[in-house]
Amino acid sequence: MYSVGLDVHKESVEAAVLDEAGKLRHRVRFPCTREELVRFAKRHLGPHARVALEATSNTWSVVEVLRPLAAEVVVSNPLRTRAIADAKIKTDKIDALVLAQLLRADYLPQVWQPDQATQARRRLMSRRASLVTDQTRVKNRIYAVLHQRLIHPPIGELFGTKGQAWLETLELDGAGRAALDSELRLLGQVESELRQLDEALAIDGYDEPRVRLLMTLPGVDVAVAQTLVATLGDINRFRSPDHAASYLGLVPSTYQTGDPDHIYHGRITKQGKSQARWMLVQAAQHVGTHPGPLGNFFRRLAKRKNRNVAVVATARKLVTIAYHMLKNNEPYRYAVPRSTDTKLARMRVKATGERRRTGPPKGQPRSKAYGSGVRTRTV
Repeated sequence: MYSVGLDVHKESVEAAVLDEAGKLRHRVRFPCTREELVRFAKRHLGPHARVALEATSNTWSVVEVLRPLAAEVVVSNPLRTRAIADAKIKTDKIDALVLAQLLRADYLPQVWQPDQATQARRRLMSRRASLVTDQTRVKNRIYAVLHQRLIHPPIGELFGTKGQAWLETLELDGAGRAALDSELRLLGQVESELRQLDEALAIDGYDEPRVRLLMTLPGVDVAVAQTLVATLGDINRFRSPDHAASYLGLVPSTYQTGDPDHIYHGRITKQGKSQARWMLVQAAQHVGTHPGPLGNFFRRLAKRKNRNVAVVATARKLVTIAYHMLKNNEPYRYAVPRSTDTKLARMRVKATGERRRTGPPKGQPRSKAYGSGVRTRTV
């Protein structure tokens, strides 16, 4: 069995091909396009070759092309491939060769390969995160235009209906008015794209039982639920709730040296999916206003510790609960039916345009997975 290491970049790919004895047979560098990948695969791969590459932004497109043309395609975790990360001399050729050698020795730390539906959902959530970032930047630039001219908005919610009307009629100098109008147009475009994307997420979530399950959690809306489903994927790949929390970077870092009795736990590792971690922290911010054990946990911890500590601890608690919910296919047992039905109704309106107050779609009985699992008044 041949072992092939690929060091993949945006514009090019460096390949190293080892034979059964571990001898370097070929070094190839070629453009990172579908046509060139297929040409390389037909020449050097086949049922006798295994391929290894590191996880990057375009990894899954490369895997999609190569998977039918090789015996196996392995994706490695770059954070754990220390042989490359800690190398004193680091070049593309060395990286490709080391990947091939680690693959041949079966010593390559692998990452889970998501299915196409999960990949599509991850791309949607990544685009949404980018649009939210753009929206925040535009709003900050609008605030900057006002602050540069010593103008303090008289309205608390500057980007609500009244705030928008105030901004549009605000008297400014020529340059200021032009800048403000430009930013308001940009803001409108970004928010329009966000609305369309949220509709797509609602349509997808409307038919996804895992999304509806997770929405029974307090603070978890369609976007947070979709992010969790996209990030976690197959829940059975995690050994425990702690494993899932570690994957999301919500566990404390640990330091221990010399004396085994002295172990120091520091800040959370922040490894893994930063987007999902941020969404969970945002959801945890709202948990404190909710009744039930989760809200009590947040409020009790916030009294004894810094609020940020309570928020992060609650975010981890959300992951733990979500793990058990997905594992056992059951809703949050302390869900507030009215709150859950309201969230599901909003998702239904975005997905179907049907405007009814609460409850499942017409003609469908209220199922355990759809709502909170608690009998409520039928509307």
